[in-house]
Amino acid sequence: MNNSLYIYLLLLGDNSLILGHRLSELCGHGPNLETDIALTNHSLDLYGQVRSYYQYAAEVKGEGTEDSIAFLRNERQYYNVLLIEQPNSDFAHVICRQFLWDAYHLPLMRSLMKSKDDQISAIATKSEKEASYHLRFSSEWMRRLGDGTEESHAKLQAAFDHLYPYSFELFKETEIEKEMKENGIGANLSLIQTEWKKTTESVFEEANLKLPDTPPALTKGKQGIHTEAMGFILAELQYMQRAYPTMEW
Repeated sequence: MNNSLYIYLLLLGDNSLILGHRLSELCGHGPNLETDIALTNHSLDLYGQVRSYYQYAAEVKGEGTEDSIAFLRNERQYYNVLLIEQPNSDFAHVICRQFLWDAYHLPLMRSLMKSKDDQISAIATKSEKEASYHLRFSSEWMRRLGDGTEESHAKLQAAFDHLYPYSFELFKETEIEKEMKENGIGANLSLIQTEWKKTTESVFEEANLKLPDTPPALTKGKQGIHTEAMGFILAELQYMQRAYPTMEW
């Protein structure tokens, strides 16, 4: 049970870690100052969640620290979905990726608030307000870009066509997720998907987006198999900790 709980905490925390890093890359590159600061704050919110997950994971495992869990694992030991590691190709990609994640993350946090695990419930309760704001922010930008100029709509549709097939991995239940669900600790992903569809379809319609014809992407991020982008992310993310092993956050 302890090992299953440990892996489940990584499944939760790794998404926030990698997305937080992707958003941190945008510092100083937002389309305007307000949006630049907002995305940076999103990154800080996610890293706050990461610390809580990894501190608890280290306690469950009985060894290591939040730092070693965050920075000293190999690529195959990270369990984030592939959607999260997609590059910041342009602002439309950033917003579309964020929205697809946010529409999943908010109902996930609301579900985990009812977890039988008190620490997971506490993390989710604290994160729910942040997730709610993140979804409101990305939803507004989806509408603005999709229902804006011809160019902004075209760029958002292109981002949507690329990213949407990756979103289905969010709901592919692993054996660990199934075990945690059955023990009343984890979320029921089929129920989360129902909420996700309700939110996304409403915003897609308002943004005048057409669903792509492409099938769901072949994804195994939850099994530790990643895209080429992940190696570059970890090279940057882990550099300081590996170069100076005693550093702390």
